[in-house]
Amino acid sequence: MGFCGIRECGNRPRWVGHYMPCHAGWVGPTVPICIYGFFSMMRPIEPFMTEFLTGTYKNLTTEQVNRQVYPVWTYSSLVFLIPVLLVTDFLRYKPVIILQGLSHITAFVLLLVGSGVRSAQLAFFSYSIAMAADVAYFSYIYSVVQPSHYQRVTSYVKAAILLGYSVGALLGQLLLSLGGVSLYCLAIVTLISVTISLITSLFLPMPKTSLFLKGTLSAQQGSSGEDNQESGSQDAWVKSVTAAKHVGRMFKRLALDFRKCYSSVTMLFFCIWASTGKCGFYQVAGYIQLLWVYMQPGNFTAFNGAVDGISTLSGAAATVAVGHMSLEWSVWGELVLGGFTFLIAGALFLMDRTDNIWISYSCFFLFKTIYMQLSTICTFQIAKTLQRERYALVFGFNSFVGTILQSLLTAIVINTKSLKLTITSQFLIYASYFAAFSLLFTVRGVYTAFHMQRPAGSSQTERDSNLQEASRL
Repeated sequence: MGFCGIRECGNRPRWVGHYMPCHAGWVGPTVPICIYGFFSMMRPIEPFMTEFLTGTYKNLTTEQVNRQVYPVWTYSSLVFLIPVLLVTDFLRYKPVIILQGLSHITAFVLLLVGSGVRSAQLAFFSYSIAMAADVAYFSYIYSVVQPSHYQRVTSYVKAAILLGYSVGALLGQLLLSLGGVSLYCLAIVTLISVTISLITSLFLPMPKTSLFLKGTLSAQQGSSGEDNQESGSQDAWVKSVTAAKHVGRMFKRLALDFRKCYSSVTMLFFCIWASTGKCGFYQVAGYIQLLWVYMQPGNFTAFNGAVDGISTLSGAAATVAVGHMSLEWSVWGELVLGGFTFLIAGALFLMDRTDNIWISYSCFFLFKTIYMQLSTICTFQIAKTLQRERYALVFGFNSFVGTILQSLLTAIVINTKSLKLTITSQFLIYASYFAAFSLLFTVRGVYTAFHMQRPAGSSQTERDSNLQEASRL
C-alpha cells in the first residue's frame, strides 16, 4: 500500500498495483455523505406530522401540539447547539453525524410506540439533537476533500438533502392520496429511511484531522518545532497535557478569528439576514401545518406533502439560478435581500388573511422558494470572504444566533399565556417580523448602492478596498 504522490487525494492510501485516479479523493467521501443526506431527509411523515399527532394515532389537541410539543425542539436545539459546535470539530465530524442518525431513529421510534404529550415531547427533544448536529453534516465534506473541489462537492451535498426532502414529501403525498396508506405506515417508512442513513454513516471515511484544530496545530508547529519533536517521545499523559495547551491556544485563536470575521460591515449584514432568515423560516415551517389544519374543511384531503415537495424543488432550482446570475452583489446584494424579503412578508400576511387553503398553499410555495434563494445568496457571499478554517465558526455562530431569536419568538408568540394568540395571529406577527427586516435591508441597500455608485474614481477605489478587506478575512 502507498500514497498518492501529488497529494491531490488528500494523501490517502492506494493499493500497490491498482490505479486510483486522483478524483477518487473527493468521490470516495462525497458518495456516502450524499447517500446519508438523502435518506436522513427522506421523511414522508413530516409534511403530515400535525395530522399524525392530532389524529386517532396520538389523540393530541392542536393546543397541546402548538404550545407543549413543537416548542420543545426549539428550546432544546438552543441548549444543544453550543456543545455540538464545540465538540464537532474536536471529534472530527463523523461521530457527531452518527449521533445525528441515532437521534433521528430515537425520535421516530418514540413517535411510533409512545403515547401522550410526554412521549411526543421526548421525541422532539431527540429530534432537536439531530437538528443541532446539522453543522457536522455540512462541515464534514470540507475536512476530507481538497479546496479545489469545494464548489463541486458543496453542490452535491446540498442537492442530496434537497432531493431527499422532496422525494420524501412527494412519496408521502402519493402513498397517502393514491395508495390509501395510513399515516402510521408513513412513519414506519420514515423510520426505515433514517435507519438506512445511520448505516451509511458508519461507512464514512474518518477525517485525519479537523479543519480548525489543523490550522491551530500547524501554527503552533511553526512557532515551536523543537517542542513538537520532543513530543514524539513523550508518553500519553504528557501528550494529553500538551493537547490541553493546544486547546487553550485554539480558543484564543477562536476569539481573534471571531473579531476578524465580523469586522466587515458588508459581511455582517449578510450574517444578520442569514440568522434572522433562519429564525423566521423554521418558525413558519414548524407551525404552517397547524394553520392548514385550522383552515382546511373536515373532508379535505391534505396536499401538504405535494406543496412541500414541489416548493423544495422550486427552491432548489432558484438556488441553482442564483449561481448563474451575473450581478455585482457587493453593490446590489442588500437591496435584493430587502426587496425579496418584502415579498416574503407579503406572502405571510396573505396567509394570515385568507380562508382559502389553496391561496395559503401558493403563498407557502412562494415563501419557501424565495427563502432558499436568499439563503443561498447569503451563504456564498459569506463563504467567499472567509478562509475555510473559519466556515464552521461563522456559519455555526449564525445558526446559534438564529436559534436564540427563534427561542425568543417562540416564548413571546406561543408560550406567553397572557397573549393566547391564535394560529392566524401568530402568522401576522411572522409577517411583521419579515417586514421589519425588509425595511432595514432596503434602507441599507439603497445607502450602499448610492454610496458605491459615486464618481468612477472614488467608487473604484472603495471597491478595491472592500475586496482587500474581504481577502484578509
